[in-house]
Amino acid sequence: QVQLVESGGGSVQAGGSLRLSCAASGYTYRANCMYWFRQAPREERERVAALHTGAGSTYYADAVKGRFTISQDNVKNTVYLQMNSLKPEDTAMYYCAAGGGQCGGNSYYTTYWGQGTQVTVSS
Repeated sequence: QVQLVESGGGSVQAGGSLRLSCAASGYTYRANCMYWFRQAPREERERVAALHTGAGSTYYADAVKGRFTISQDNVKNTVYLQMNSLKPEDTAMYYCAAGGGQCGGNSYYTTYWGQGTQVTVSS
């Protein structure tokens, strides 16, 4: 069974930074795509970043482009989301997911999800 465990969330002031981690365990299967999603109260879940684990190519939602960076450490089986210049509108529960398809395109899918980590940005 695959397990994804997020950490690194917290409360920061606008302009601050956080780094989220997603540690994968319990499998030898390697996802083609790793994702970070977020969901704010009363909002739909949105994909904010994606990483093709083989090619290293990345995708970012327009709202976070230039501020967030997704990366991976293959030795640690961990994916990161570095979030800089945080804004109050970045406040949400952040989820890590593993899957495949077109990581940055419309035809992607997710197979495994983490439990989420809360990020709160105050003005």
